[in-house]
Amino acid sequence: MANLLNVKPDYVITQSGWGETRKYLYESGMLFKEFTSKMKIGNCPLLHFTMGICPETGKRIWAKGIIAVGRKAIGVVAIGQLSIGVIAIGQLSVALVFGLAQLSFAGFFSIGQAAIGAIAIGQFSFGYYALGQIGFGKFVWSLKEKDFEAVNFFKGLWNWIQSIFIR
Repeated sequence: MANLLNVKPDYVITQSGWGETRKYLYESGMLFKEFTSKMKIGNCPLLHFTMGICPETGKRIWAKGIIAVGRKAIGVVAIGQLSIGVIAIGQLSVALVFGLAQLSFAGFFSIGQAAIGAIAIGQFSFGYYALGQIGFGKFVWSLKEKDFEAVNFFKGLWNWIQSIFIR
């Protein structure tokens, strides 16, 4: 019997106008799937999607693209359990501008169960402007603290969001 670690996986590869999809089905029924778009900006694909464990490495691979979607994702817009990007959405997100996650770190705007950022909204929030059950920062609106500046800021933010999305 051949050592499966030395054998190149027999992927099912599908080409379309959008890009290439690689699939591998394990004997157990577990599926590995990866899509990489043809459209690129520099060397970075517009869209990279990963799912499952790569049969070549035995590990989950990072989705890397302008839009990256996978268990682990890094890109301008990153969506995954662990996401890193300008905009990051997931269970754990590290974002330059906007983060949405259970644990979210963002340079500017962060929303999550625990949110850390200049503007932080979460059950536990840490930021210059912080809104949450428990909040820490310069201007805080929480169960124990109701800073006038924070209340005005978050009410204004809510009105701005409504004006954009609810007309």
